[in-house]
Amino acid sequence: MTRQVLIFKGSPRVKGNSSLLADQAAEGARNAGAQVECFALHQMNIHPCDACDTCRETGVCVLMDDMQKLYPKLHQADAILIASPIYWFTINAQTKLFIDRWYALETHHGNALRGKHFGIILTYGDSDLYNSGGINAIHTFQSMLGYIQAHIVGIVYGTANEEGDVLNQPALLRKAYQLGMELGTDA
Repeated sequence: MTRQVLIFKGSPRVKGNSSLLADQAAEGARNAGAQVECFALHQMNIHPCDACDTCRETGVCVLMDDMQKLYPKLHQADAILIASPIYWFTINAQTKLFIDRWYALETHHGNALRGKHFGIILTYGDSDLYNSGGINAIHTFQSMLGYIQAHIVGIVYGTANEEGDVLNQPALLRKAYQLGMELGTDA
């Protein structure tokens, strides 16, 4: 059966560094035989969770926005890749807004994302993972995905400040491609 891989790009820049790495991962997943869908979160209409808790009673989020199209895809996906630039020492707002809406995927049976495979791509303008705050984002993903009992297949990260900087980093491009290959292959 063909694996379903979803890729979510948090960058507001179409050619942003995290987006370019996500494109490399998408190519790797496709070459591994997976069906891949990519979403640019900045271009989507996703409202913040309003903590009404209706989803706890009904299993359905009442906010009528683009998340309604994403929920069934999240349920069906085998693997999910999230790519985000680091803003102010963690993931950016577009990415966090999307993740906050996963609240509706939590039921008394557990989270619909339990057991799914995740890949993470992070880019930052500072010189290293710690000074940039990238480590904070990694800790967030480790805690969050550990809580829902999902599996982190890999995390690719690197310094890339100016738009397109990653295109001059073949090792980083290869790591992103390999992460996509791993997400696209049955584990």
